[in-house]
Amino acid sequence: MTDTLTLRTPDDWHLHLRDGAMLRAVTPETARHFARAIIMPNLVPPVVTAADAAAYRDRIMAALPEGARFQPLMTLYLTEQTDPEDLARAHESGLITAVKLYPAGATTNSASGVRDFDKVRPVLERMAEIGCPLCVHGEVTDSDIDIFDREAVFIDRVLDPIRKATPGLRVVMEHITTMQGVEYASDGGPDLGATITTHHLVINRNHILAGGIKPHYYCLPVAKREEHRLALRRAATSGDPTFFLGTDSAPHTDANKLQPCGCAGCFTAPNTLSILAHVFEEEGALDRLEAFTSLNGPRFYRLPVNEDRITLTKGAPVSYAERIVTEDGPVTLFDPGFPLLWQVQT
Repeated sequence: MTDTLTLRTPDDWHLHLRDGAMLRAVTPETARHFARAIIMPNLVPPVVTAADAAAYRDRIMAALPEGARFQPLMTLYLTEQTDPEDLARAHESGLITAVKLYPAGATTNSASGVRDFDKVRPVLERMAEIGCPLCVHGEVTDSDIDIFDREAVFIDRVLDPIRKATPGLRVVMEHITTMQGVEYASDGGPDLGATITTHHLVINRNHILAGGIKPHYYCLPVAKREEHRLALRRAATSGDPTFFLGTDSAPHTDANKLQPCGCAGCFTAPNTLSILAHVFEEEGALDRLEAFTSLNGPRFYRLPVNEDRITLTKGAPVSYAERIVTEDGPVTLFDPGFPLLWQVQT
């Protein structure tokens, strides 16, 4: 029986660090176990220019513990006013790694996102020319489309037409949650990748709604039926290089999670690797965990894999704090609902 597992140090290809007091509190949680992370730009105001990205990167670096070797991979927030040349310069200089597409109104702080996709075609064409990846929050926001169908509709109405109209555009389908997402990504060729979160491997919509509303399981895209969760688990544990880890760890204070219109997001940075080891062991795929966490993402982003290693060991149940303290208030950690026996050795 395997009780020790050594991996190349993982990367997180979709992460929210927020700003201010929250940034200072949560950044060390990711830096403890991850070498790099794609940083989401949906601040208020959003990170829309190279200057914004540089300033945000500086704030992240200032929040790192002394001696941490964590590298934030910055992104720009795509708007209908994005300057293609500012974007190109930021990418070519190495300042940014990707650009994030939020349909307006799709999730937290997405009001500045795209409403008319024709208006961003010149930017997408420039990105295809320079090889800059587009990270996509893949949901439509039409009020007449059921929230559980919005990812599948987005693929048909928005994503597939964009890709056909922009040959060579490299796209990451972020936090996929459906069988349709898995199937589309699997058939998409080398210019299409997909991230899968920790929490979507664990919860389905019953976890949010059955027996009373569980606000700390509410996220966007919302968790779907069990058949979709199982499709995600098969994809993540398959070894298919299309799929890689993007935790979408998204901290909110408990006050903001528990209000009448509560914020969407699961905070998973501290315990993600323990949860993933549990999931991959259940699926008989511990030998494929490194591909999902440490190899497939760098391959898609055309970056070197990390040379450092981490070791996880299996033993007595690991105790994680139920919440972390920030100057803005407590943030509750995602509870997978089962004992965690794997932990990262420090």
